Amino acid sequence: MAAHRQRRLVATTVIPQPPAVRDDRQAHEYSIAHLSALSLSPPELVSAAADAGYDYVGIRLTRVTPDEPHYPIATDPALLRETKQRLADTGIRVLDIELARIGPHDDPRAFQRYLEVGADLGARHVITQLPDSNRDRKTEHFVQLCDLAVPLGLTIDLEFPSWTETPNLSEATHVLRAADRPNAGMLIDLLHFARSHSSIEELRALPREWFHYAHVCDAPARVPSTVEGLIHTARYERLSPGEGGIDVHGILAALPPDIPYALEIPRASLAAQLGERECVRLALNATRRHLTEALPRSGQHGP
Repeated sequence: MAAHRQRRLVATTVIPQPPAVRDDRQAHEYSIAHLSALSLSPPELVSAAADAGYDYVGIRLTRVTPDEPHYPIATDPALLRETKQRLADTGIRVLDIELARIGPHDDPRAFQRYLEVGADLGARHVITQLPDSNRDRKTEHFVQLCDLAVPLGLTIDLEFPSWTETPNLSEATHVLRAADRPNAGMLIDLLHFARSHSSIEELRALPREWFHYAHVCDAPARVPSTVEGLIHTARYERLSPGEGGIDVHGILAALPPDIPYALEIPRASLAAQLGERECVRLALNATRRHLTEALPRSGQHGP
């Protein structure tokens, strides 16, 4: 099994497309990130994704804030079985698991069980954050997590929220270059990229193999002036592409043209009116519509 997962990591997987003919600007696969619908348990999220027309889900295995819903899939065998059955019944796949957040005093080995559960679910990637100002230490932690994930066929994808100690594309690039691991990746979240004032030109110059998928969203043009405001927008006030002030087209055009797009679009006020299942559906429809209208054909994307 480990050998099979290793081959999956290093090989190019060709996933059959639905029989309907797609414009090449629509040929992306789509995932729904769990933050978009945290009131839904993993099995419920899978069903919502299937009903809306997604290809994947992202599943949150760890609690990120004390007050958010938590689904102990790593320690609840019944919940794990139900989730796997729902995946099998719907054909939805797991794109990623989250969140391996490793601070100065955290041990990457503590995430071993989460990695194993992610692999058991068929996940491909693990979202990781490094809130640590010591570059050598956080790089070593990142390396350790990458090495733990190799036998499981998982990539470790570094995300850089602008309010953390790994706050932008440049700092994340330092970590990946120093780590030099074949399963290391970088997750570009459009909100974090824009809020960190990272450079699209710098993004274009980075190795294509670093980018396995992207978190896609938009956000209000007004940038909050406090950390609390930045976090609030990220967790509750994102918008669908084309509804806000982020250069969605410019950032995505700097990434490989064939990676999946994971929609991380939590909208607390809209969800209170319509429910999160409906928000999941609306997010996919709005994103497809905007990208079909705005993105050039794949042959015209950046390198």
